Amino acid sequence: MKKSDFYYDLPEELIAQDPLEDRSSSRLMVLGREDGYIEHRTFRDVTEYLNPGDCLVLNNTRVIPARLLGEKEETGGAIEILLLKRTSADEWECIVRPGKKLRRGARVTFGGGLLRGEIVDQKDDGNRIIRFEYDGIFEEVLDKLGTMPLPPYITHELKDRNRYQTVYAKYDGSAAAPTAGLHFTTGLLNEIADMGVRIAYVTLHVGLGTFRPVKEDDILDHHMHSEWYEVTEETARIINEAKAAGGRVISVGTTSTRTLESVADASGRIIPGSGETDIFIYPGYEFKVIDGLITNFHLPESTLIMLVSALAGREHVLKAYHTAVEERYRFFSFGDAMLII
Repeated sequence: MKKSDFYYDLPEELIAQDPLEDRSSSRLMVLGREDGYIEHRTFRDVTEYLNPGDCLVLNNTRVIPARLLGEKEETGGAIEILLLKRTSADEWECIVRPGKKLRRGARVTFGGGLLRGEIVDQKDDGNRIIRFEYDGIFEEVLDKLGTMPLPPYITHELKDRNRYQTVYAKYDGSAAAPTAGLHFTTGLLNEIADMGVRIAYVTLHVGLGTFRPVKEDDILDHHMHSEWYEVTEETARIINEAKAAGGRVISVGTTSTRTLESVADASGRIIPGSGETDIFIYPGYEFKVIDGLITNFHLPESTLIMLVSALAGREHVLKAYHTAVEERYRFFSFGDAMLII
């Protein structure tokens, strides 16, 4: 299976640069999983496609302000650091720029010395392990000095950092938002719950690897990044009871999907636990848990469009994407949504 099998042509002006003022007013394309049927709706109409007894699964990770601008202590040269993953209490795996000037032993400073760090290791992929020094609580220092690590295709400044968070974000750890969830308001979630739809939460901390392009022509040669997840006993119970009662499991986002499919046994039963997942879902994959998916429109040739194609069929998905371009949908993180059902 070739990377080029998942290409579509996207005009640059369709890449959404700013979030809508009303989260739930984005457009919603409804795509029939089996027959490729397409409807055009507004996101708040998603309630019309949910049934009592269904289970909606959301990723409650919270994006941290993981982008830090500082300087090298020895020279004063400007540097940029993106926090990827906490490896111990005060050490983080990071992307550093410019990398050539930040080798093991180099020291960096941010905010006039409010935060300091030392490069203690360099990984094979070029990422660095940085040990940080600070007074007080790291999260409070980071909140003061850091900015949101927006995807590279968003060039506008984000005026309100909360717009790159879901309204149900709870646990700090992501370097990118689970963007399918950005369309939900608290009111809409309450309306869905009042309908008799069960709501369950998983946690998967999204890494910047989600934006890493597939470089190999044969997608089977692609090395998938790993991300930390947790599924609680309560979440497992809610989902398993819904499945046992004949309800559908509707996943919100590819991150929730990857989490659920990582923790399900062969029969589709959710097993609670935590760990790292590097599951790569592409056409031919047999889904064990999910019956439907709410997602955004993804980059051409990305692992995300491959996952969506595994659920709804590559031809149906590419037809839907071509239709979205023709209908001038807004694409990517701050863009419109798709419901596959």
